[in-house]
Amino acid sequence: MEAAVPSKVTIKLEFSKPFVARNTAEFTLVPEGAATTVTWAMLGSRPLMMKVMGLFFSMDKMIGKDFETGLNSLRTAAEV
Repeated sequence: MEAAVPSKVTIKLEFSKPFVARNTAEFTLVPEGAATTVTWAMLGSRPLMMKVMGLFFSMDKMIGKDFETGLNSLRTAAEV
């Protein structure tokens, strides 16, 4: 029997606030020695209102903290 370590995990996300949206989140895992680099990306269409908001607000500043919190939680769970 053989099992391959995944290099990407994809999940579907559904938001209800502040706008209804359906997106895909991808976690890409790249082994680097004894560690693994994880990249978290969110993909999906952006309604007109989100495009307009993108002109005035930094999405990284708005949700970047949530991504960092999630990645730190993933690290904690993986190191147990």
